[in-house]
Amino acid sequence: MDVIDRIRDFNRFYTRALGLTGRSYLQSGRTLAEVRLIHEIGFADAPTARGLAQGLGLDEAQVSRMVGRLEREGVVARAAEGRQFRLTLTETGRRMLDGFSAQSRAALARLIPETRREALAETLAAVRALVEPGGATIRPLQPGDAGWIIGTHGALYARDEGYDASFEALVARIMADFLDRADPREAAWIAESGGRRLGTISCMSEDAETARLRLFILRPEARGQGLGQRLHDACVDFARAQGYRRMVLWTHESHRAACALYAKNGWSLVRSTPARAYGQAVVDQDWEITL
Repeated sequence: MDVIDRIRDFNRFYTRALGLTGRSYLQSGRTLAEVRLIHEIGFADAPTARGLAQGLGLDEAQVSRMVGRLEREGVVARAAEGRQFRLTLTETGRRMLDGFSAQSRAALARLIPETRREALAETLAAVRALVEPGGATIRPLQPGDAGWIIGTHGALYARDEGYDASFEALVARIMADFLDRADPREAAWIAESGGRRLGTISCMSEDAETARLRLFILRPEARGQGLGQRLHDACVDFARAQGYRRMVLWTHESHRAACALYAKNGWSLVRSTPARAYGQAVVDQDWEITL
């Protein structure tokens, strides 16, 4: 099977395992489309039939027919607001939604052993990031992120560049010093999607007028989607806002994608020096940009 066939094969397995292939969702007597519609009406902010059709990717006429049927059954109520009808769940509809949620949670609990649920949730977050790259957000550092930054640098650089443990130790020292300083003119960010961390970047102080871009990394599945540019911009914008006059960074020649991003954004390569570090022959590079 080629890659597309393997994806389709998983899709068939997953829908079958969750019981989504039958005419009735979880033996409820409702189709999957109806259950999704009830769910969206229950959780959306002042939904309309047109908005629900667009959000669910369904035909407006189909949604209108389903809404009409659910209204006749006392599941949904609608109230006119200008030229639109706002939809809400009735008390019957709310009980129905609570029942669907309980059934779905119970079905997943039976299907997935507790010891595997966290790993599956992480994997599905990665899948969503691949399918929906625009859904990634960038946020400031939070408790627990530093360990992820250290471990991700250590694991990815060992796998991709052959670096030994001394590189992970360096990252750990950088992060420990950064956290100890708690300097308001310094900051770090995490890119994440669906609760899964995808990348990071940091702005640290070199001197009163110079900031240093540090610890910039993206997980492989997040590359090529513009997320690196967004992290870069967050870091440089912060440095400008803090009054730094210039920014510098240190990297290795082998990090070609990152170096291409720096060049595209106006950074200048000021020094390139062969060296040996972390158990490998490397070419150190120093870049800088005027802010």
